[in-house]
Amino acid sequence: MSVDEFVESAGLFYERLGLSRTSGRVMGWLLAAEADSADAPELAEALGVAKSSMSVALRQLEQAGLVERFRVRGARRDRYRLAEDVFLRAFRAKLAEFEGFRALAEQGLRAVGDDPARRRRLELMRDMYAFMMDRFPRLLDEWDAIKDRR
Repeated sequence: MSVDEFVESAGLFYERLGLSRTSGRVMGWLLAAEADSADAPELAEALGVAKSSMSVALRQLEQAGLVERFRVRGARRDRYRLAEDVFLRAFRAKLAEFEGFRALAEQGLRAVGDDPARRRRLELMRDMYAFMMDRFPRLLDEWDAIKDRR
């Protein structure tokens, strides 16, 4: 597989997660490029997209905490790079979603009354997310402790 093919795969992958395809391609490019950063025109040219599309994609990635914008002293343009510890930060951000799913299941349980089949589905949902909320932070802490030894 070539880097270009990887970048396209990343675009499709991140698109399935809710980002724009261009945002996903930027992630792929930043992960696989020789340089560790680029400015918006460089990224637009490398990915063959309009500057306006690149601007929207970079704003989406920056707001999601996946990329960081910075400026080298004396430079005229901002540059973009993957955020420090981007994937650990992304997983930690997902923990808030676990609580949301658990709370939604609780609402459902109040709504369905005593029906055992409907309660079972909602109890499984609630309990799985409660389990993930309990265990996932420890897993991330363990990864954080060992990643620097890699």
